[in-house]
Amino acid sequence: MTMPSDMRDPLEHGDNPPPSPAVLAAGRSRPLRKSALYTRRFLRNRPAVGGLVIFAILILFAIVGPFFQQYDHIELDFLALTDPPSAAHWFGTTNSGNDLYAMVVVGLQRSLMIAVLVSIGTTVISAIVGAAAAYFGGWIEKTSLAVIHFLMAVPTFLIIAMVSNDSGGDWRIITVILVLTNWFISARTIWTLCLSLREREYIHAARYMGVGGFRIVLRHMIPNIGSLLVINFTLGVVSAVMLETSLSFLGFGVKLPDVSLGSLIGTGSGIITSAPWVFFFPAGALTLLTVSMALVADGLRDALDPTSAAGGRA
Repeated sequence: MTMPSDMRDPLEHGDNPPPSPAVLAAGRSRPLRKSALYTRRFLRNRPAVGGLVIFAILILFAIVGPFFQQYDHIELDFLALTDPPSAAHWFGTTNSGNDLYAMVVVGLQRSLMIAVLVSIGTTVISAIVGAAAAYFGGWIEKTSLAVIHFLMAVPTFLIIAMVSNDSGGDWRIITVILVLTNWFISARTIWTLCLSLREREYIHAARYMGVGGFRIVLRHMIPNIGSLLVINFTLGVVSAVMLETSLSFLGFGVKLPDVSLGSLIGTGSGIITSAPWVFFFPAGALTLLTVSMALVADGLRDALDPTSAAGGRA
């Protein structure tokens, strides 16, 4: 007596069993895009995520903070000189009667603006100069490296201090000065990296197809060092904040009526014993800004580095 065909064991007659739901789901899955992979690796890095949250809070405070301030940052309250934090003055006042909350908001805005613009400018200039010098070679490479090595040997901090001192404390002029004096170190690093890129097959193929040199640099070489540029940008924000703070602290940076975190720290350092809040509030904002960006930079480096295991496996 034979069993019905629908009751036979498929393994006895060589029939393949039906695929399980897990196998079907795996067959429908698609490879992760690079952006999704980098995002997963970054989100697994808890310190980096914490730094990104802190940085986002600082940006939100700089944007929304002016809507809650009760005084302008240049307005003087002669009845509240070096008053501690209170309901009227949330962060207290300075020895001149300025509302410290309003000054911290404006100082954070100015420091963020300078840092982001300087980091963008230095990243763009260093990427173009370094990649172009590596690709074209010849006299362009020799001239670019000579300029870079000369600028690396010049004491740029003294030049920045002298020029910014004559600028009247205008943050726009200070931003331009910082961009022009901080691109060359990154440019040399990018030049070293692009020396190997110019020998890749896709570069030779683009050259043989008649693609122009600058188009190859902008469309093929620079995008292939995008991970390095992203890390340079985040680290550039930290270095620009520290440099601007140092200049303002020494009196060569942003000056009144404009303020920055560095100028506020310089003001508070002189009265730290009698009015410590004048120093600690801007110093705390500066510390949160630099530490958060440093954590984000470390997280991006681990996420973009395929050999790093700090971001976990995705």
